[in-house]
Amino acid sequence: MAALPPFPWLPRRDPGAWCRTALGRNVSLQGAVDDVARQLAGSGPADLALVFAASDYASDLPRLLPLLRQKLQASQWLGCCGAGVVGTAAGEAPHEIERQPALSVMLLRLPGVQLHPFVIDTGELPDLDGPADAWHAAVGVSPSMATSMLLLVDPASQGLNDLISGLDYAYPQTIKLGGIAAQHSAPHGSLLFDDGVRSGAIGCLIGGAWRLDPVLAQGCRPIGPVMEVEQAQRNVVLQVSSEGERQRSPVEALQAILTHLSPAEREQVRHSLFLGVGRNDFRFTTALVEPSTFLVRNLLGVDPRNGAVAVAERMRVGQKVQFQLRDAAASRDEARQLLARQADRQAAPLAALLFACLGRGEGLYGEADGDVGLCREAFANLPIAGLFCNGEIGPLGAGDSTHLHGYTASWAFLVPNPPEALPDLAAPQGGALDD
Repeated sequence: MAALPPFPWLPRRDPGAWCRTALGRNVSLQGAVDDVARQLAGSGPADLALVFAASDYASDLPRLLPLLRQKLQASQWLGCCGAGVVGTAAGEAPHEIERQPALSVMLLRLPGVQLHPFVIDTGELPDLDGPADAWHAAVGVSPSMATSMLLLVDPASQGLNDLISGLDYAYPQTIKLGGIAAQHSAPHGSLLFDDGVRSGAIGCLIGGAWRLDPVLAQGCRPIGPVMEVEQAQRNVVLQVSSEGERQRSPVEALQAILTHLSPAEREQVRHSLFLGVGRNDFRFTTALVEPSTFLVRNLLGVDPRNGAVAVAERMRVGQKVQFQLRDAAASRDEARQLLARQADRQAAPLAALLFACLGRGEGLYGEADGDVGLCREAFANLPIAGLFCNGEIGPLGAGDSTHLHGYTASWAFLVPNPPEALPDLAAPQGGALDD
């Protein structure tokens, strides 16, 4: 039987593409760098080096990139300091390293890629009401040049919400993924860029033959009905209603929900209760909704006088909300489903980045490697790098705006772009806007 011809519209990985990873766990920075360099020896020049260092090395952070650049070759360097790191030692399975010194490095060779690294001073952001050109100038790249953006933010940065909103405004078709770096007491920032340490925000726009595919797992399950906000002041919800029910305070609504929960679930409510806040594109048609319908937000407090609740989100009348419980089983189920869905896509990933909340890991799952273990079920031999964050960045669905999350695993899968999605490759690699 004659072989069928190849299907040219299916994205294929360039045979020249490669990913090399290393994980150093020496207590000294120099020792960790030496470990990483040994694992990556002979890798050859890379297009992009991603570096994630545990906050144990914070005082030595300015030495890190100069040390690595003496031993490894890459055109672009960026990364940050994390509360923990995710890494893959050469020839081994990925691991999540928490509360221990660790250095994770990923080298990527990506033929046909266009990389545009940038630094933004978050204290001097362009006006959100002004033209998008000011944002394009700050980043240095036209929005037509890239389909994905890796974004890392220093924890001391100002105007984080304005930064995310501004980048969405200026680059509406660009998927943005990343996280907030770890806090530390050293007198410098937490971000790694080129050959030094930065504050503010850093990133890299990725275009050409490669892109980042997002998968976000929030790790909560809904309890009770979907409700509508009837009265709200800033971030305080005063009154809610649900189908067939009268208006009442959020606390009254929760008390009614508690009567239908098991004793174990009622105990969970004491320490793992959140509020799901409907996204702007939410259309309520049925009680059966996808988890990504809601942004999971912290409950900040309760007013015992009127039963109102304060939420870590500005609220508005007419918004849909639903109480949520966070537990390991719900997190596993959601992540397993989303990762399996990603594995069914036609484009096989070359590598993955994980930006996980520091509230996940062993604290959530009761064992090490909870999130990377779930990823290995879907992608057995995929190299993974990343960190534990103070906040995770990404969209919840196709066409969704970018959000700052908590308690979330934000995955970025590096996949080849289909030919029809490629921008004009006549532009020079790394090219910025014309002056």
